Amino acid sequence: MTTPNVSFEFFPPKTLEASFKLWETAKVLAPLAPDFVSVTYGAGGTTRKLTHEAVTTINRQFGLQVAAHLTCVEATRAETMEIVQSYADAGITQIVALRGDAPKGADRFTPHDDGFANSVELIEAIAARGDMTIRCGAYPEPHPDSADGDADVTWLKRKIEAGATSAITQFFFEPETFFRFRDKCVAAGIDAPIIPGLLPVQSWAGTKRFAATCNTTVPDWAEEAFQLAALDGPDAQRALATDLSVELCEKLIAGGVDQLHFYTLNRPELTRDVCAALGVRPKAGLEAVA
Repeated sequence: MTTPNVSFEFFPPKTLEASFKLWETAKVLAPLAPDFVSVTYGAGGTTRKLTHEAVTTINRQFGLQVAAHLTCVEATRAETMEIVQSYADAGITQIVALRGDAPKGADRFTPHDDGFANSVELIEAIAARGDMTIRCGAYPEPHPDSADGDADVTWLKRKIEAGATSAITQFFFEPETFFRFRDKCVAAGIDAPIIPGLLPVQSWAGTKRFAATCNTTVPDWAEEAFQLAALDGPDAQRALATDLSVELCEKLIAGGVDQLHFYTLNRPELTRDVCAALGVRPKAGLEAVA
């Protein structure tokens, strides 16, 4: 089996304890030499400053390529582009450009009167600078705001044409979900890399809640498997989560996938174990810079 390239997603800490978890996560996973790591951006821009601090610190302390998430939510065009400039000033050259979710309490995304209407407009503006690598989101199952899966393919094509050079998918449970989406994208003329996004199950209840918010189908077999594992305790659940993640990754690799993106939830052990099973192991000299 070919050893894949990997990348990891972190989220910015809101407390001192969470800060320690993030730095420990980066410390554990940095030696795996990821292609890049990304840092998320809270709904409504609620973690804007925290995201900036996390991105610049990870870049400085661990020497990793960091892709900063950026959304269109509740900000003017000028404010959003000022954030891009602040990243450029800090030596950050990658952005994950997203429309973003509706602010807390709102039913749906509504553009700021002076803001970007969608991710395509955001990508076009960043691409016009000529100094950023732009990644975007992709949805193997219909986005909650999409009419159907074909609409998601159309939007992805527009994002690539606007200047995004690769896409990272929402998480999914079955390889066929990704392969069907990839086939539709190829048929639509999309030739940019589409990187599968993977969520190793840290908590089955939490994973199901997340799946419900982003329209990810939870297969019956997964529900039954985790219910049975729960009868045998946390170790059995962890073993099941590891085995299922490894199996999914192996099937993706067998189907031609050469890069995997892990949503770590700032808890590195399960992702590290899955990577080890895939042949991705630590490399010397990639520890944090003092």
